[in-house]
Amino acid sequence: MAISPNMRGALFMSLSMAGFTFNDTLLKLLTDDLSIAQLMFLRGVVASILIYLLARHRGALRPLRYLRDPWVALRVMGELLGTLTFLAGLARIPLANASAILQALPLAVTMGAALFLAEPVGWRRWAAILIGFSGILIIVRPGIEGFSPYALMIVGTVIFATVRDIATRKVDPAIPSLFLSTVTAIAVTLAGLVLILPMGGWKPVSGSQFALISVAACLLLVGYQFIIMSMREGEISFVAPFRYTSLLWALLMGMVVFGEFPDAYMITGSAIIIGSGLYTLYRERITSRAKPASHSAPRPSP
Repeated sequence: MAISPNMRGALFMSLSMAGFTFNDTLLKLLTDDLSIAQLMFLRGVVASILIYLLARHRGALRPLRYLRDPWVALRVMGELLGTLTFLAGLARIPLANASAILQALPLAVTMGAALFLAEPVGWRRWAAILIGFSGILIIVRPGIEGFSPYALMIVGTVIFATVRDIATRKVDPAIPSLFLSTVTAIAVTLAGLVLILPMGGWKPVSGSQFALISVAACLLLVGYQFIIMSMREGEISFVAPFRYTSLLWALLMGMVVFGEFPDAYMITGSAIIIGSGLYTLYRERITSRAKPASHSAPRPSP
């Protein structure tokens, strides 16, 4: 029986989220023995090579003059700081908690697009955004017992990832996505190298540790590739909600690998964030249908 494009897109999105979450799991396993800077550098070396080869194979490489676009620099900075804050927070809080906070990213991007790109957002979506952010507060629990300042690092990740995504929308369409990914991966790798000494210096890396880092880099690439495939297969309004399967993967990995079990705060906050995100997607679908076709057509891919 043939699988519909929407179902293929949903499957690819779920596989993408699994790739990202398994990557996070392996990195969290390694944070007890290696510094964040080392992980950024070593994973970055493998990921940069893989993405470079893929970009070269697809003819996506461009002269360095394309990097003069200031939005490219802002995108790279957002990715770099997002990676740094995420690894710092991931090392200290449960995997599922980190994943749950990250689910607020679509809400943050919607808000950022309204504030900085003048994209129209109605009062219903604004209400959903504010409710979703209240879910973050429930998970983070500022000022009460159980609060971890490292959870704020993941909130920082959401902010920096929002900057990255908004900057990506403004990047010249002539710059291919794979070229952007290559440049970004190399920048994060070099930043990891520079930070190794300030973060405690180089620690010996065993063969098994490097193998896990290499697998994590491959899983990262799998995640990025499948998310692109998912967006090209089905309707975005149908496929996008399946990004929340990352929380299910994180819950499973947290319990099986780390013995972490979610508490009531985490479950309640996650439900609020996901519910708000799904409602926002629904409203975006409604408003996009109301627009003339010439206004709602997506920008052509480079």
